[in-house]
Amino acid sequence: MKRGGILHAELNAAVSRLGHGDLILLADCGMPAPAGVPVVDLALVHGVPRFEQVLTALLDDLVFESSVMAHEARGTEAEKWVGGRFDQVSYISHSELKELSGCAKLLIRTGEATPYANTLLTCGVPF
Repeated sequence: MKRGGILHAELNAAVSRLGHGDLILLADCGMPAPAGVPVVDLALVHGVPRFEQVLTALLDDLVFESSVMAHEARGTEAEKWVGGRFDQVSYISHSELKELSGCAKLLIRTGEATPYANTLLTCGVPF
């Protein structure tokens, strides 16, 4: 058994296949899944698990170099959760974020019910 880190078997397997420059869409429970993008659905009920909890687990286990959020997320709790963890967050329209999410290698669906709690994370390298 793993000592720590991500314990969810499907999520652990999915993130271990990612490389530098790959995109992960960390999404609320309402974000549509783009065709062809693998989905790890963690949502149990509204609010479980929280976007912030999943983001924390990902940041503890993976290296990211950037984050992109929707302009509409400005001033929300979601922006605070992401903005407090990245030196720089880029913003595009929600429509553009949905379109760009089609390039993601993985979508992680949380139970988050806060509007616009979605971010595209770009994988980095630990060296």
